[in-house]
Amino acid sequence: MGSLEQVNGESNPMAAFDVKKDTPTNKTQEGFDLENQKQKKPGWRIFLSYVGPGFLVSMCYIDPGNLETDLQAGAKDGFELLWVILFGMIFALIIQSLAANLGVCTGKHLSELCKAEYPIFVKYCLWLLAEAAVIAADIPEVIGTAFALNILFHIPVWAGVLLTGFSTLLLIGLQRYGIRKLELLVASMVCIMATCFFAEMAFVKPPATDLLKGLFIPKLSGQSATGDAIALLGALIMPHNLFLHSALVLSRKIPHTVRGIKEASRSFLIETGFALFMTLLINIAVTSVSATVCSDPSLSDQCNNVTLNSASFLLQNVLKKSSSTIYGIALLASGQSSSITCTYAGQFIMQIIVISWILGLGIICANIYYLSTSFVRWMIHSTLPKAATVSVAIIVFPMMVVYVASVIYLMWRKDTVVTYIDTTKNDSAVQSGTEDGEDAIVPYREDLADIPLPE
Repeated sequence: MGSLEQVNGESNPMAAFDVKKDTPTNKTQEGFDLENQKQKKPGWRIFLSYVGPGFLVSMCYIDPGNLETDLQAGAKDGFELLWVILFGMIFALIIQSLAANLGVCTGKHLSELCKAEYPIFVKYCLWLLAEAAVIAADIPEVIGTAFALNILFHIPVWAGVLLTGFSTLLLIGLQRYGIRKLELLVASMVCIMATCFFAEMAFVKPPATDLLKGLFIPKLSGQSATGDAIALLGALIMPHNLFLHSALVLSRKIPHTVRGIKEASRSFLIETGFALFMTLLINIAVTSVSATVCSDPSLSDQCNNVTLNSASFLLQNVLKKSSSTIYGIALLASGQSSSITCTYAGQFIMQIIVISWILGLGIICANIYYLSTSFVRWMIHSTLPKAATVSVAIIVFPMMVVYVASVIYLMWRKDTVVTYIDTTKNDSAVQSGTEDGEDAIVPYREDLADIPLPE
């Protein structure tokens, strides 16, 4: 994105920060306060202060879309394609750690950097692709949650879709009480999923030898193995996760010194690695359960067309009612939590371009159409005397004009508050790479997508 200043032959991440100028005395008193507080804490407490973002982003790798591809791969190819999941998660860890480091080192998330660095045509194309990725990921998540509600409570799928949308918005409201509440909720759902699918594995008892061979010996010998491998790999591609991860790390108060940045990056890497390791085990469990159950020749017809919904009946027929209930709980946790994270990621992606005018134009068009057609229809079919109808029209139409003018004003007005000022260009300490610049004070970001984050 932006070039990093070189200090003694090494890159200086501080060059990308918004550095607040101050006197040396104030730096001594304030600049090291956060650093000293971190140093006084035990190492495990420092690490726990960074735990959370990795679990939020990990949910996208065990959403209902991933679960369905795991079920289909296990049903058709057995344990043969487990290595695809393993290699895919390794690459996911590398990319997610880079996204986290981007936020830590620059003080901006990916959407802000794309908006600042790319020309307008590229920004619009990138925004459209990212929004398409969010929509494509969110559809199976919502439908999967509706299937889970149908399995557990026999709620119709259409009603389950409405309940999922409502509950997603309700649970995202937890962020008003701090982002950690939402992270704790998602982390608990990851644990629920792990417990449920490991319980499924205890039921079916997959052969350990076949599982290890599929995990570490790459091969594509089945008739549909190549297509299933591509589907598994494609299900693990989550571009919107990069926008989310780079923003979530900014919710932590990081000591913005070289030592603090390195410690934060290392902690985020360990935390993300653990969260993605949990998702790897869950994906392996789903594929192994499907492969073991479908190894029975009498179930070949059912296994050839296994889906999220039919998998519950398949497990219920083989492993009785309890296993089907466990599967429904796990699917509910997967769909609900991944819907939350996908919606959350979309809020940051919206910052790639200035879309207030697009939203405002949509509101104006919808309101003008609804208000004009409804009011004209009322005037035509009104039972009031003509004089009364004309009097009402004289009052209502100017009010409609004022309303539309107000929306237009809100759409085109410019923000007067500057949320990020890059002062490094005028800071000789940072540009020269002196010790003062290296340990300079950096203000805490509080403007992320207008979302209240913990103070």
